[in-house]
Amino acid sequence: MGSANGLDASELFEGQALLYMNMFGFLQTMSLKWAMQQGIADIIYNHGKPITFTELVTTLQIPPAKTSLVKRLMRFLGHNGIFAIAGEEEEDHEAYDLTPASKLLISKAAHAGRSDPCLAPIIRMSADPLLINKFHQLGEFLSGDVETLYEVAYGKPVWGFLKDNPEYQSIFNEAMASDSQLVHLALKNCSSVFEGLDTLVDVGGGTGTTARSICEAFPKLKIVVYDLPQVVGNLSGSNNLSFVGGDMFKSIPEADAVLLKWVLHDWSDEVCIQILKNCKDSVSRNGNRGKVIIMDIIINEKEDTQVMTQTKLCMDLIMMGINGKERTGKEWKHLIKEAGFKDYKIFPFFGFRSLIEVYP
Repeated sequence: MGSANGLDASELFEGQALLYMNMFGFLQTMSLKWAMQQGIADIIYNHGKPITFTELVTTLQIPPAKTSLVKRLMRFLGHNGIFAIAGEEEEDHEAYDLTPASKLLISKAAHAGRSDPCLAPIIRMSADPLLINKFHQLGEFLSGDVETLYEVAYGKPVWGFLKDNPEYQSIFNEAMASDSQLVHLALKNCSSVFEGLDTLVDVGGGTGTTARSICEAFPKLKIVVYDLPQVVGNLSGSNNLSFVGGDMFKSIPEADAVLLKWVLHDWSDEVCIQILKNCKDSVSRNGNRGKVIIMDIIINEKEDTQVMTQTKLCMDLIMMGINGKERTGKEWKHLIKEAGFKDYKIFPFFGFRSLIEVYP
């Protein structure tokens, strides 16, 4: 075969396929959004068994002229692991079943009150056209002096944008709450982290989904969810859960431990160091020797699977848009040391996140 650019034809064609796959990557998001909007996971779940192609298009009320398009979308989603496909495609006997990924799209309504996690809200946020469009400004952002991609696209930082757009603040809060549902599953594997604590402050805890999971697992632990006044102002707590509005950049309420779940990746190193110093002050008052509990991503390309690394690196680019970042173990060590902490432990927690215990 011929050659060009110092490569033989097979290498060039492989390169072409890789470029095209990345070029059309947005179709993964859009197809997933379509499946979520149509409630396909709910349809299969309520069906009680794999649903045939004919049954699916009938339930979706797809016009006959477009049923073949649904088959192509489902083939794409199946190839990407969202649904499982079985049966004979040629005779329209193929059937679709749920996978671990699509089981996370089953709505609360379909689960009939059960507390199974549903990640549809975070997909809804990530696929929102306005929030996606900012990445069209990457070139202008990277070559200019404006600090964040949000400011280039919308004229203000992300937190200002959310404050001025209550509908997106609501979308954001629902997305973060849906993600926090999975914490409950992971608590069983790290109960020792919370044992022996009397008080905990969940900094940036949003609407309290994570805190409620911890309260359920550790009913004697008193937890304060500490977030911006506009986030927690209308929320009510319980006997061992309360909500307090404030500014983590100024001070953090005193406690045995401070929890930072998916908070520090929002900020630059300099800002993170200041937040950690405030956490250190919170758990060190009155001679207390508490700790800080960080739930966040640690990039580890050498040990992680390709899918796990790809997820983490995608998250890093998302954070780039708000002047945040996902960090390697070495970068976490730098933050912890610069904030004045003496010791820490890192261990896997759940999914693509790890848990870091930090001690003054």
